[in-house]
Amino acid sequence: MSKILCIDTATDICSVVLAEDEKIIARRESGDDRSHAVKLAVYIREILNECSLKVEELSAVAVSMGPGSYTGLRIGVSTAKGLCFGANIPLLAVSTLQAMCYGVSKDFIDDNELTGFIFCPMLDARRMEVYTALYNPNYEIIKEITAEVLEPDSYAALLEKTPVIFFGSGAEKAIRLFDNTKAIYFSDFKHSAVNMVIPAFKKLVHAAYEDIAYFEPFYLKDFIATVPKNKIIK
Repeated sequence: MSKILCIDTATDICSVVLAEDEKIIARRESGDDRSHAVKLAVYIREILNECSLKVEELSAVAVSMGPGSYTGLRIGVSTAKGLCFGANIPLLAVSTLQAMCYGVSKDFIDDNELTGFIFCPMLDARRMEVYTALYNPNYEIIKEITAEVLEPDSYAALLEKTPVIFFGSGAEKAIRLFDNTKAIYFSDFKHSAVNMVIPAFKKLVHAAYEDIAYFEPFYLKDFIATVPKNKIIK
């Protein structure tokens, strides 16, 4: 039986899941702000101890590769790479936005029997900007990941043709802007490493491993450090 440890620190939620053949057997999560660096290693240790597992016994470690929080992504990816390098096991990388599509499908779409739609996951990226992409119902990307500033007519042409499902931490901005009967919103959606399980196992089956030495998160935008106006630098 294959076991994958899934790590997601791309958003405000620090999430770790252990899955065996796509079945979740252990889970730890916290939504406390800026807690990733403190809690991630603790969660991993707790899960491994709970399941009486050593890192070497895992089939792979999967990490949410972004886009998302710059600091969060660095914490998750560096931890995953360290585990894989030390235990000599494969590293899998799962797109954060694609994993979100699997999650919204499981939690909302299956219950509502929706068909003929397009996924539009959105992660908040300050002001009216979001990290987003478009996926078809088979979870295949049909519009590349971008950092997009939302306008009232941003998706007007697309919404004339097909229903679009908006969800994620950036979807609240879309709800306020878009007035269209083909726009579907799932504002209660919360991302989790649980959403990584199916795409991670698909990558494991196809041996779609990352190069541990050279793999980097998908930041999408460069990190820009800022200093508060009242901060005096000497």
